[in-house]
Amino acid sequence: MYRVSREYAKAVGARLRAIRIQQGLSLQGVEQKSRGRWKTAAVGSYERGDRMISVHQLSELAAFYGVPVSALLPEEEALPPREHRHRTVLNLKKLAEAPPDSSALVRRWVAQIQRQRDDYAGQVLSIRDGDLRALALLHDTTPQEFSERLRGWGVLETNFGEEEASE
Repeated sequence: MYRVSREYAKAVGARLRAIRIQQGLSLQGVEQKSRGRWKTAAVGSYERGDRMISVHQLSELAAFYGVPVSALLPEEEALPPREHRHRTVLNLKKLAEAPPDSSALVRRWVAQIQRQRDDYAGQVLSIRDGDLRALALLHDTTPQEFSERLRGWGVLETNFGEEEASE
């Protein structure tokens, strides 16, 4: 587990570094532009993956860079390989019946995806691992914990099998 966490921290760090460089900022430039909010040593540690960044700090750093949080999350191919990948499929009818207060953000997100895909008749919606990570982040939880929340609402379809990670 530690190896995976460390590799994930390094992958997040690579994204942080790429965004900073795209914006033409040095580590010292980040500290200066943020008026000391983001210290050179801390940002450097995050970028090297030596230090884990909290969800709250990641959100604040994304706002500082003016990018969505998802831009700071690593692409799936940058993550450590997994033996199996579970398809994440949402049952849209069950989602409509989920507790309104806690599911509102997910329902708005699904509506946006349906608009983008021009698909309003679907009963289910397959989502990518990155989507699940972003939704979990917005709910201040891990993807695993967020999946459990979706299961509790009866939203996750269970009749979809595992797919090999090499697909």
